[in-house]
Amino acid sequence: MLHAVIMAGGAGTRFWPLSRSATPKQLLALVGEQTMIQQTVDRLAGLVLPDRLLIVTNQRLVQPMADQLPQLTPAQILGEPCKRDTAPCVGLAALLVSRHDPDATMAVMPADHLIAPTEAFQAALRQAIELVDQDATRIVTFGIRPTYAAEIFGYIECGESLPIAIKKASGEPASAYRATRFREKPARSVAEQYLAAGNFFWNSGIFVWKAKTIVEALTKYEPQMLSHLQTIAAAYDKTDFNAVFEREFTEIRGKSIDFAVMEHYPNIVVLKAPFAWDDVGSWQAIARTAGSDEQGNTVQARHVGIRTSGSIVRGPEDHLLVTLGIKDCVVVHTPDATLVAHKAEEEAIREVVKELEQRGWREYL
Repeated sequence: MLHAVIMAGGAGTRFWPLSRSATPKQLLALVGEQTMIQQTVDRLAGLVLPDRLLIVTNQRLVQPMADQLPQLTPAQILGEPCKRDTAPCVGLAALLVSRHDPDATMAVMPADHLIAPTEAFQAALRQAIELVDQDATRIVTFGIRPTYAAEIFGYIECGESLPIAIKKASGEPASAYRATRFREKPARSVAEQYLAAGNFFWNSGIFVWKAKTIVEALTKYEPQMLSHLQTIAAAYDKTDFNAVFEREFTEIRGKSIDFAVMEHYPNIVVLKAPFAWDDVGSWQAIARTAGSDEQGNTVQARHVGIRTSGSIVRGPEDHLLVTLGIKDCVVVHTPDATLVAHKAEEEAIREVVKELEQRGWREYL
């Protein structure tokens, strides 16, 4: 049976000052009326049964998640006691899913992506499920064909195309490739080389696999991590679960699923994604997805702009933001903090968060 695991523990620091520790970006409505986590859950409606959804987040976000997703039960929102990256997250989810469904198929995805249309996304998931059903040792992921030399996305280097026995809704064969290497976010010059090469995809971070397959992979590549996770899973129904969870999870050395498994696993299939995708990693992603006016401005605020171009402006409707003579800036206003930054410095917003931590100004975090 198909289960969906949504990874929802990120901090979203690059969206400061809107994204805070209590309300990170997955809990915000950055594009559209729904929050990112609500959009992700709704995107699975009709494909995954409601009781086959599992949200993995951090402990302090369990209640806010529950408030936004009242259709889920408390058991469907798992709060990690500390941050340990994605490999422990998906490994524990696989163990918990396998307790009652040993042959479970898992679709794993982040909570903060924009994907459209939903129909194409679900069709692609069905194709991936079919590939995994044909060969239970496969791991299937979705590659996004690059449209520019992005430095903010990870990449997948692909080898030969694969003749696979599935078709698109149009009747044409789906485009599938063997993954040869997962690559981290590159420098501009390297990203340009990837784009020119033509055999690189952006890494969507969305995977489909058998739960037992990822457990077997962690057994081989990360046995110590898996041992901690197995102890946690064994205590799931016991009264001391929270204590065991905190003790064992804290001992794990954090690692991404890409480094832990994907860099080593020999049977990874990359499906060319038939849907539009953005990982919404920064304010400029809002401009990419929401569009801009004739001056190149993306405005989500009550705003007057004079000689303002190429800028992103976000604020509440009850507060007027006026920009005069600025170009290529990010202006974000919240009740207690305002950010004014050049677009070229957007990655450095994380430095602002670190500075606030060092000063002890936690009320702004």
